Amino acid sequence: MRAITESASKLLNVYKKYGFLIFCKKLYAYVVANYFNKISFDVMLHPRKYREQIREMLSSDYDRVVLWRSSFGYEVPLYQRPQHISRNLAKNRCLVLYEVTTMTDRVKTLRRRHENLWLFNFNNLALSRILMEELGKVPKPRYVQLYSTDWKLSVQDIEMYLSNGFGFIYEYIDHISPELAGTATLPLNITQKYDYVMSHDDVYVVVTADLLQQDVVSKRGTRRMVYSSNGVDYAFFRQMEADYRVDADFQRIVDLGKPIVCYYGALAKWFDYDLVKKIAATGKFSVVLFGIKYDESFDENLPAPVENLYFLGTRDYHVLKYYAAAASVLVIPFQISDITRSTNPVKVFEYMALHKPIVTTDMNECHKYRSVLIGESHEDFLRKLDQAMALREDKDYIALLDREARENDWSYKAQAIVDMIRADE
Repeated sequence: MRAITESASKLLNVYKKYGFLIFCKKLYAYVVANYFNKISFDVMLHPRKYREQIREMLSSDYDRVVLWRSSFGYEVPLYQRPQHISRNLAKNRCLVLYEVTTMTDRVKTLRRRHENLWLFNFNNLALSRILMEELGKVPKPRYVQLYSTDWKLSVQDIEMYLSNGFGFIYEYIDHISPELAGTATLPLNITQKYDYVMSHDDVYVVVTADLLQQDVVSKRGTRRMVYSSNGVDYAFFRQMEADYRVDADFQRIVDLGKPIVCYYGALAKWFDYDLVKKIAATGKFSVVLFGIKYDESFDENLPAPVENLYFLGTRDYHVLKYYAAAASVLVIPFQISDITRSTNPVKVFEYMALHKPIVTTDMNECHKYRSVLIGESHEDFLRKLDQAMALREDKDYIALLDREARENDWSYKAQAIVDMIRADE
C-alpha cells in the first residue's frame, strides 16, 4: 500500500511540474516501461541474439563493470552528475551499463552510447536475466552504483547483487528529504537503503558535500568513503560556436540593454523567490530564469508577471551555455536550509568555466571557492551583484574562475571514485 501511495505522490508531482498533456505522456511512458516492457517478446523469442550482443559487449577492453541503477534518464535536456560521472568512469576503464528510462531514452533493450558506456533497460526482465548469467562468467570486479535519492531499488535488490559478488557504491549526494524525492513523504526504499549503508562499512560511499561526509563519519567512520564533489565538463563549456544565435525570446531581453542576471536549474521550494524579486525591483538588471518548475512553489510565489523578471523555461544542455554566456552575472539564489547546506551545486562549476562573475547565497559548499561572491543576506547579495559587475573584465578574477573550473573537471571526480574501489581490487 505504501508503494502505491509513494507512486501516486510522485505522479502528482509530475502533474504539477509539467501540466496535464505532458503528464499524460509521461504516465503512458511510465506504464509501458514498468509493466509492458518487463515482458519482452523479442528477447524471449530471440535469446541467442541478445546473449551474443551482451557477450560482445562484455568482451571489450575494461578493468571492471559498473551497473548504474538510478533511474535518471541519460538523454534528458540538462545533463547532471549521473551522466558526467558515468561517462568519466567509462573513460577510466569501467564498463558502465547505465539504466535508461523510456520517458527520455527510448531504449527497449541495450544500445552503445560511448566507448565502454551502454544504455541498458533493466526493466526488461529477460534481458536482465541474460546479463546476470553472462556477468557471472566475467572474472572482473563488478559493482552496482546508485544515488541516495533512488527510490526504486530496495535493500533486498542490493543484497541480491551482493550475493552475486557485486560491490555496492552509494552516492550520497543530497540531504535526505521528501522535497528532493518528489513525494509527499520520504519513500521507504530511500530510508531503508540509507540505514543499511550507515550500518555497513563494507559499502563504498561517495559524498559530495562536507555535511554529508560528517554524517557518514559519525555513523560508520571513514572506511570505504571518498569525497567527490560535483564538477564541470571544462572543455565543453569553453568550446563555443562563433555563429550560434540565441532564440528570439532571449534576444528580446538582450536587446533591452540592461545587464542580465541569470540562473538556470530547478525552481523549487528551496529557491529564494523573494530575493530575485528584490533584484528585479532595483531596475538595474534583467533577471532571467531557465529551468523547470520542480514543484508548485514557482506559481505560488510568482502568480503574476514581475517587471524585469523573465522565466524562459528549459534549454537543452548542449545550448544552455550560450544563454548563460550572454549574461553579465550568474547567480544561485537559494534559501538556506538543510537541503542547500548539503548541496554542492553543479552549476557553480559551469559558471566558473564560462568565466562569468558568480554570486550565491550563503551555502556551505560555495565558501570553498575564492571566485564565488557570497551574499549573506538579501541586502548583501545586492551589494555583491554590484561587485560582480565590476569584476566582469578583471583579468585576475577571470584567471581565478578558469583555474577553479579546471581543478573541478568531472574527470577528477570520477578518478576519485575509481581510486577508492581500485584499492580493494
